[in-house]
Amino acid sequence: MSPVLVITLKDLRQRVRDRSAIVLGFVAPLGIAALMSFAFQGTERFHMTIGVVDRDHGALATAFTNFLHSSDLQKIVTVRAMTDDASATQKVKDRALDAAIVVPPGFSQAVTGAGATSLQVLTDTDRQLAGEVTQSLATSFVSQVNADRLSVATAIAAGAPSGRLSELSDAATKLRVPVAAVNLPIGARPLKAVSYFAPAMAIFFLLFTVGFTARSVFSEQRDGMFDRIAAAPVRAGSLLLGKVLSVFVYGVVSLGTVLIVTSVFFGAYWGNPLAAAAICVTMVIAVVALTAMVVVLARTERQAEGYAAVVVFGLALLGGNFVSISAAPPLLRRLALLTPNGWALRGFVDLTTGATGAGVVIRPVVAILVFSAVVGGFAAARARRWAAP
Repeated sequence: MSPVLVITLKDLRQRVRDRSAIVLGFVAPLGIAALMSFAFQGTERFHMTIGVVDRDHGALATAFTNFLHSSDLQKIVTVRAMTDDASATQKVKDRALDAAIVVPPGFSQAVTGAGATSLQVLTDTDRQLAGEVTQSLATSFVSQVNADRLSVATAIAAGAPSGRLSELSDAATKLRVPVAAVNLPIGARPLKAVSYFAPAMAIFFLLFTVGFTARSVFSEQRDGMFDRIAAAPVRAGSLLLGKVLSVFVYGVVSLGTVLIVTSVFFGAYWGNPLAAAAICVTMVIAVVALTAMVVVLARTERQAEGYAAVVVFGLALLGGNFVSISAAPPLLRRLALLTPNGWALRGFVDLTTGATGAGVVIRPVVAILVFSAVVGGFAAARARRWAAP
């Protein structure tokens, strides 16, 4: 059997027997993916409860209540009628309501120009999103009311009889603002938290393989394995090649397991399986190159641990494994494109949200391979010096 294959199988057997390798490669990423799935369960579909205090009891107040009960809002808003301002305010404070709206007396007369009044929105500072949505709904309705009022005033100014004010007001309430912003779906899928953090955590813990492998090299050197190899007809380069090959096999199995388990049990979506597999394989190649670089750079086991820690946490922080890079400042988003994990996560996000086209896969794959070639080339250049006695 080839010495490289013997070393590879020996390393894989050691990993299977080593609990830390099993935890880092399988248990930890799956555990965090499960936590993310449970933590964000039910929160990715926004819904809120709004209380309405009707102190006007007029036609316009009724129209506003019907607006909140409309079919367009049923999926995101539940409306509860409240008796007075104090009870509505207390319900918001107690978080029984996400927000509340008070319709003041005389609100229905506003469209006729009889007076000016405003809807009152009661919100909780701890529920900023619900408050903003409620304010937006109130503003949308008020904008329509103001447009109706303006149309009545324009008709009167143009010579319409003032005695027809009630008729004009009724006609105005049937009008709609001619220009509006409309949400037009383009077929994109929403990005679920578990669909982002499943690959993010799988890649993060895969990076720990760099330190694990580097430490094992120096441990075996300390135990005399290098001396035994030197006495055998085996070149020292075979040891390094066997090590990195074991990293490749371990990495592919780890990412593949996380992909399958999170998809089946936690509802994660990684996109097209072949495209996701291509990104996974190239990401493992990058980890192999990083492992080889750390091994040939370090002179002691402690140095290897230090270099590996810098690699793991540096790449994780820059690449967006902990926080979605889309929410990061522009500079950090540009720096993420210098990391293989940043490109991998970008590819997974595109696949998850339904992006199409060959470039969705080709760009991250090529970028990761270029990174691997640069790092691997550096490691190869240093390998001869590393292998020298």
